[in-house]
Amino acid sequence: MIRAYRYIERAIFVARWLTAPFFLVLLAGIVLLICKSLLECYELFMHLRSAGGKELIVGVLNLVDFALMANLILIVIFSGYENFIHKIDPQEHPDWPAGVSERDFGGLKLKLLGAIAAIAAVEGLEWFLDVEKFSDPSKFVWAIGFQLTIFVSLVLLAGAERLSAGKEKA
Repeated sequence: MIRAYRYIERAIFVARWLTAPFFLVLLAGIVLLICKSLLECYELFMHLRSAGGKELIVGVLNLVDFALMANLILIVIFSGYENFIHKIDPQEHPDWPAGVSERDFGGLKLKLLGAIAAIAAVEGLEWFLDVEKFSDPSKFVWAIGFQLTIFVSLVLLAGAERLSAGKEKA
């Protein structure tokens, strides 16, 4: 019976590699974001002369959105790879930025939620600057409510992390 448990544990341990294709697909998603942001940038340049200030700001905010989304994807890839597939040794990669391989789960949650909050803030700002285009102002109320929900969640999560870190030190 103990031998069966060992085989099951081994199969589960090896199965972690089944997540690797998801990380490769996410990398492809970053390539798609790059392509789309280049197209958006091209459109901005083509309409620069006729575009108003608000239109230009909204266009640039779209580019910021692409960058934030790519960073969010990288956070997921690095943390998932290190937590489930293979530990990254920072001494093997001294040129890598600090924090790429040293991420605890609490810090990861804060980074993910922070990135989502930043993306939502950019989206809300875009909507606010382009409010004339939208006939239903209740959508703006929902956007603000969503942003506030993310903010409250981020504050609660940070507080919980701080409390749990204090208990671990005691």
